[in-house]
Amino acid sequence: MKYLDEYRAPETVKKLVSAIKAITTQPWNIMEVCGGQTHSIIKYGIDQLLPIEINLIHGPGCPVCVTPLAYIDKALAIAAQPEVIFCSFGDMLRVPGSHNDLLYLKAQGADIRIVYSPLDAVSLAQQYPARHIVFFGVGFETTAPTTALAAYQANQLGLKNFSLLICHVRVPPIMKVLLESPKHQVQGFLGAGHVCSIMGTHEYWPICTQYKIPVVITGFEPVDILQGLYLCIKQLEEKRYQVENQYSRVVKEQGNLPAQQLMQKVFKVVDRRWRGLGEIPASGLALTEEYDPWNAEQRFAVTAINTQEPVGCRSGEVLQGLIKPSQCPEFGTRCTPEQPLGATMVSSEGACAAYYRYRRYQHG
Repeated sequence: MKYLDEYRAPETVKKLVSAIKAITTQPWNIMEVCGGQTHSIIKYGIDQLLPIEINLIHGPGCPVCVTPLAYIDKALAIAAQPEVIFCSFGDMLRVPGSHNDLLYLKAQGADIRIVYSPLDAVSLAQQYPARHIVFFGVGFETTAPTTALAAYQANQLGLKNFSLLICHVRVPPIMKVLLESPKHQVQGFLGAGHVCSIMGTHEYWPICTQYKIPVVITGFEPVDILQGLYLCIKQLEEKRYQVENQYSRVVKEQGNLPAQQLMQKVFKVVDRRWRGLGEIPASGLALTEEYDPWNAEQRFAVTAINTQEPVGCRSGEVLQGLIKPSQCPEFGTRCTPEQPLGATMVSSEGACAAYYRYRRYQHG
């Protein structure tokens, strides 16, 4: 509680809001990359405390939301196999596929289990040698090391009844794609603190230099976000374009080197399709040749599944920061957490879910 009190202290919040107002002389558009930051901003009304000149743009930093529809359909096809125990983090179960979701399939009798770590799936493979255990590996660089560790352990243990459906993605490539879009309005970034706790801060310097844009690595509590905004706005006002680390209590410049080394051993960088955003070069991770025997796509022959995105869902525009969730005509009507059109409405880090939970009254 002492930690939370420090980073949610009302007097500190007031001081930071005043400081932001004092340095702001013109409009600025700042994107928070991480969906966890989006939820904090909407939950605590941080955007409503800021001067009218500051526009916060919600970015594509929800790993569940950007998992392409084809991979949900691949997961469904694998999970439907009678010999399979399909393991996933809980927030993937409600993500809609072409026709249903994993929760529906579980209700129909498929053995689908929520796990808290990929290593739980490795343990299941040891407990049930007659079944095949599949873990659905999604997320940014934050969760990729534990998936890599699961693959490494499966290799060390010689587990033949374990495999991974991998859809991990990387943050820097999507930031570049957004900045190269003719529609983009981003002038500064709040970087994803948890991603940088693994990868460090060095990957963002080329972005600052090439695109003349500040990147401030930021945490998730109200004081974190306001401090990050203050640093970002100060750079913009002073025409500086650097990487700054607000989240220094967690993030170090070099990141977590053992985690990075494990990822480099297990994964290779590949092009990856993002839901609502299309194909993005060098934005994904896939198993290396050494670890390809644990590739669930190959084992269950689902590589060829390639599903088209549904018409009517504007989550791609939400993920690019082109519209706010409440600007979608389907928000809160045809699209709700009970009947979602897209993953942004059901993920715990989705922008649409945040607006529905905390600002449903603003629809229309």
